[in-house]
Amino acid sequence: MRLGVNIDHIAVLKAARKIGDPDVLQAVFVAAQNDADQITIHLREDRRHIDDYDAKRIVANSPIAVNMECAFETIDAVLKLRPFRATLVPEKREEVTTEGGLDVEGGFARVKRTIERLKEAEIAVSLFIEPNKAAVDLAQRGGADAIELHTGRFSNIWAALYGNLARTPYAANDLVALSVEDLQKELVAEISKIKKAALFARELGLQVAAGHGLNYHNAREIASIKEIEELNIGQSIVARSVWTGFAAAVREMSELVKNAR
Repeated sequence: MRLGVNIDHIAVLKAARKIGDPDVLQAVFVAAQNDADQITIHLREDRRHIDDYDAKRIVANSPIAVNMECAFETIDAVLKLRPFRATLVPEKREEVTTEGGLDVEGGFARVKRTIERLKEAEIAVSLFIEPNKAAVDLAQRGGADAIELHTGRFSNIWAALYGNLARTPYAANDLVALSVEDLQKELVAEISKIKKAALFARELGLQVAAGHGLNYHNAREIASIKEIEELNIGQSIVARSVWTGFAAAVREMSELVKNAR
């Protein structure tokens, strides 16, 4: 199991005051020294956290692989930077964070062309998709090397069932009214979807990652799925680092996911 540490939220802290501190490049080295296998960053169209300056420094200096999440609108920048991998994600300006998987079916021609451009530049390509066989099949047909399964719904159900999310302003509206029994059924169904999608992807020869909303409470459940080779986790690690320090937060997550099987 590989751990990709997403450092976007360190860049959020830097952007809050625009004074260059904390330095996201330092976060790369700390993560690498504490058993992270990959650095994940999202170069958004509006550059709300990672910007071109930091993306260039990270790709040029990271001692471990860099996975750059990007939408179609930032592909030209990614082609210039040439990270180890590009992960195509959907993106909306009004969203706080990525809200779902890429619509591969609706934009298949565009996805396929973009994959071809990236692979011509010798950049590995992954698609961030919903955990269903149709999306997995299209990813393989489009020429992707890998997929990353969106675990957002799994994470929301888990939080509603085992956390206090339902009593906060951040509750997922469609889950608030469900009983404990119904939430348990929803969780079992979502985990089953993720497992089936991961197995199907491996059968098609795709590498399989997963991410979104994973934290120290729920990541073990996804890490235990043998077909999943990589988890990309960011916000919860940076949030934990407020109390423990970034090095300890990365090390704790790495131990958690790598000992899940």
